[in-house]
Amino acid sequence: MAVFTEVSRDEAADLMQRLGLGRLIDMAGCAGGIENTNYFVSTEREGQRLEWVLTLFERLSAEQLPFYLHLMKHLAGKGIPVPDPQADAAGAILHTVKGKPAAVVNRLQGASVLAPEPAHCAQVGAMLARMHLAARDYDREQPNLRGLAWWNETVPVILPHLQPEQARLLQAELAYQNHIAASPAYQGLPRGPVHADLFRDNVMFDGERLSGVFDFYFAGCDTWLFDLAVCLNDWCIDLSTGAADPARTDALLDAYEAVRPLTASERQLLPALRRAGALRFWISRLWDWYLPRQAAVLKPHDPAHFERVLRARLAEC
Repeated sequence: MAVFTEVSRDEAADLMQRLGLGRLIDMAGCAGGIENTNYFVSTEREGQRLEWVLTLFERLSAEQLPFYLHLMKHLAGKGIPVPDPQADAAGAILHTVKGKPAAVVNRLQGASVLAPEPAHCAQVGAMLARMHLAARDYDREQPNLRGLAWWNETVPVILPHLQPEQARLLQAELAYQNHIAASPAYQGLPRGPVHADLFRDNVMFDGERLSGVFDFYFAGCDTWLFDLAVCLNDWCIDLSTGAADPARTDALLDAYEAVRPLTASERQLLPALRRAGALRFWISRLWDWYLPRQAAVLKPHDPAHFERVLRARLAEC
């Protein structure tokens, strides 16, 4: 989350009233994240304090956004604990604030667990599998906009900023991932809507219970294995080195497979897709680091972290 576009209290209050969410009593910009403008908003309705998240979309277009918002609605209807986009009197869940597309969702209860134990990872694995199965009948299509095509477009832009050894690693791994993506085994992987960004800070726990999954704005249609690999690269590693933690890895994978067993091809390609997940986030963090956008509140992530993660995945092969 970040603040690229300043929203006044009056503008936020008007939107809350239009959506029937009550009288605005507080709002504050959010410093985390790097893609959209986000505010935590509190309202009062019938004597009850209600908590919301107001998002203004800075990169995604009004044509792209229905995929994300309706996916959240779809998952919520299947019992998945995700933010529920709020509709106006006409039933629209995509709104406009300051000339930009916007949405308001309920704020999930709980807190992120930034030092997860195997028990937390098991709940994440089971929830991820439930999400994959719940979205099988979702009727909208959109590619993963930060997938292989974007990697191929973005790497030439960031290469001039890198040290020669980093550039060689980036180019070699990109070539490897293009090779993997062209293979018959990869082409036959199960796929559908994926979250694609299910990091520790995008999951909430209320005590020891997983209470919510949020930030679906990198979602798209991709292999389920890529989604799983992204989770493993965050939930099941040592953050200082990128090395895999065996206990947490086993817990997440076992819980996922208890809901949706992996195919033989998925088992074979999991190491390659874990490398792909590391590459994707190294590229995006390099892009945000060297080509930042102006924002009132913005903290870009250090790209060195996912360089370490990628090197750790390569060392395991």
